[in-house]
Amino acid sequence: MDWRDEGVLLAVRRHGETSSIIEVFTLGHGRHAGIVHGGASRRLAPLLQPGAQLDVTWRARLDEHLGSYAVEPLRSRAALMSDRLALAGLNSICALLTFLLPEREAHGALYGATIGLLDRIGAGEGWAVDYLRWELGLLEEMGYGLDLSSCALTGSRDDLAYVSPKSGRAVAREAAGEWVDRLLPLPACLLGQGPAGAGDIADGLRLTGYFLEHRIAPELGSRPLPEARRRLVTLLSRTV
Repeated sequence: MDWRDEGVLLAVRRHGETSSIIEVFTLGHGRHAGIVHGGASRRLAPLLQPGAQLDVTWRARLDEHLGSYAVEPLRSRAALMSDRLALAGLNSICALLTFLLPEREAHGALYGATIGLLDRIGAGEGWAVDYLRWELGLLEEMGYGLDLSSCALTGSRDDLAYVSPKSGRAVAREAAGEWVDRLLPLPACLLGQGPAGAGDIADGLRLTGYFLEHRIAPELGSRPLPEARRRLVTLLSRTV
C-alpha cells in the first residue's frame, strides 16, 4: 500500500532513538499518521515542525498499519516562531485539527481554507477575522454549521445580531425580546458587514468556541478543547 500527497504537519513526537511519528493533514487522505525513520536526526528534525507544508509518500504492507512516511519539504513556516501571536494562531490551528478531524478522512475544502489561513498569518497582522471564519468553516465541516443567513424567528435578513445556542441559527435584534440574555452575540464582521474591533473578535471567538465545546467535544468523549486555542483567545483579546 502506498500513496503520495501533500499536507500540513500537525504534530510530531519522538519514536525510539532516531525516528518520529508525525500526523499530517493531507489534501487527499485527511489526517494521517506515519513513522519517519531518522526523523529525529539533525537533518530531518528541523524540517518536521508543526505548520510545515510537506510532500509525503506513505507506505505500509496493509492499509490498516501505521506505515512510514518519506517526506520532502515544500514550505517552511519557521518564521512564525518569532511572532508570539502568529505562533499561537498556528498552534491553535494544528491542535484543533488534531483534536477534531477523524483519521484518514479527506476534507479537501477545509484543507484549502487551512492553507489560506496559514498563508494569511504568515503575511502579517489583520488575520483575526480570517481565523474566526476558519473556525466557522471547521464547524461546518464537522457537521455543526451555523445558519447565519436569516432570522430563525422572522425570516428577516436584516439586523442579525444574535445566534441561538440551541439551533445555531441567527436571530434579528428586534426578535430577540426577553430571550436576549440566552443568546450568543453575532459580530457583524462574520456577516461581512464592517470592520472587526476587539469586542467583535471576542464575541466571535465566544460564538465558535461555544459550539466547539458544547456540540463537538461531547461527541469525542467530553474532552476539553485544546489548551492552544485558549492561549490564542487570551492573546487576541489583548492585542487586537
